[in-house]
Amino acid sequence: MTSVLVELPSGDVEVRTVADLARGRDGSPRGTIVLAHGAGAGMDHPFLAGVADTFAGAGFDVVRFAFPYAQRGRRMPGPAAHAVAAWGAVFADVVRRRPDVPVIAAGRSYGGRMASMAAAEGVIAPAALVYLGYPLHPPGAPEKVRADHLPAIAAPQLFVSGTVDPFLQPLEQFTAVVGGLPRASILWVEGARHSFEVRGTKRESAVIGADIARQVDPWLAEALGV
Repeated sequence: MTSVLVELPSGDVEVRTVADLARGRDGSPRGTIVLAHGAGAGMDHPFLAGVADTFAGAGFDVVRFAFPYAQRGRRMPGPAAHAVAAWGAVFADVVRRRPDVPVIAAGRSYGGRMASMAAAEGVIAPAALVYLGYPLHPPGAPEKVRADHLPAIAAPQLFVSGTVDPFLQPLEQFTAVVGGLPRASILWVEGARHSFEVRGTKRESAVIGADIARQVDPWLAEALGV
């Protein structure tokens, strides 16, 4: 476990990071996945732990990190600029440590949206982006779309999305947004809500995360050739 310094106008903060290293690789990992948490749960949430462990088993290094507000023990996210700065600092640290492999930006809900903003602003330059439940708009407010910046992203983008996620309804709006992006795909999880839980089934969050990672792996292999 290490930390990365994030410089903010309100005062610098050391954010905690944790790495799940690739297993079963004689040489370099297939790539490094930088994985951000959502607004309502931290980097140690079982869902993210399941994602990280599964990707590590598939040959990727995975680095999870805390956003500044979470590091400071606050429950609500601070300014988006703080999250973008955290993405920039952690991403740069990862690239410095492993410049020989592709670096992928991934995030759960809020964390993925902040990754997309960082990429659109040129703060990070990932080989690909993976959104685990992209929050297109607040539930029940489809007029408040959070997508104007997405066309500025040059890297391939994968939206892993539940078909009954209230942050995406109506689905026609979401598919139109993604369809208008140059290198974007949707991986649908049938019957899943925002946390990828499916009504009528009971699975632990870590198991759900592991299953999502297994479904994402083939897309990464094709998109990046790894």
